[in-house]
Amino acid sequence: MGCFSSKAADSKESRVTRWRSTGIVSLRDCKLKTFPDEVIDLERSVRTLDLTHNRLVDIPMEISKLINLQRLILADNVIERLPMNLGKLQSLKVMTLDGNRVTTLPDELGQLVKLERLSISGNLLLNLPETIGSLRNLVLLNVSNNKLNSLPESIGSCFSLEEIQANENSIEDLPASVCNLVHLKSLSLNNNNVKQIPPNLLKECRILQNISLHGNPIVMDQFQQMEGFQDFEARRKKKFDKQIDSNVMIMTIFKLNFSAMWGGGAFERGRGTKIHQKLYVYANFQ
Repeated sequence: MGCFSSKAADSKESRVTRWRSTGIVSLRDCKLKTFPDEVIDLERSVRTLDLTHNRLVDIPMEISKLINLQRLILADNVIERLPMNLGKLQSLKVMTLDGNRVTTLPDELGQLVKLERLSISGNLLLNLPETIGSLRNLVLLNVSNNKLNSLPESIGSCFSLEEIQANENSIEDLPASVCNLVHLKSLSLNNNNVKQIPPNLLKECRILQNISLHGNPIVMDQFQQMEGFQDFEARRKKKFDKQIDSNVMIMTIFKLNFSAMWGGGAFERGRGTKIHQKLYVYANFQ
């Protein structure tokens, strides 16, 4: 733990020494209302900062001193805004802001050129900045459960994107630039207002394996008539078959281990057969 209410033996000095040595600052569930000054004082030493499940309302400008920070985890607070100098965190690779009250992201977000994973689900976002297109190393974007009406055209410049999660918004259309995301594997848009998707999406995104559009007004017939649908369906089926094969392999190992544990007798006589059957059914309905 790292909370200030921890055992007396874990003094502030020993805590700070540990943080400086490991580069990992974890202050989860500490009921913090303000950003701890001793973290800022560590400056270059901090590589991972986890302040999940506190009561933080904002993040101070001084966070820019953490220039070697790679992972910033701020989930489940009450943060309403991010500092305008956020872009100075040039080493940042992972930023998690799920479950806050953020309404907008600063344009400086685009300066986080090493960012690989951005998760800001469960906030109050009305839009995403066009500068997001500068995040050329971004692999995962999760903006589910917000108030977005659209995704910016510049998202098509996030060439490394493999997964977009934008469920539970009010998105009506996808920008045509999404077709530029040649590394995209999964696109999830459940419970939006999507009526159509770019006509070349399946044709251009050639490794796309999953599109989830439950709870949208889009017509399935229209989707199936898109150019590239047959290839997409083949990829999706291949992925599904791999999942089944993987589950069956795990199930087989489980059976072998279980048989060895019971000397083979109880399992083969039926004591373990029901377990095996249940696993088999589960594997085939993934």
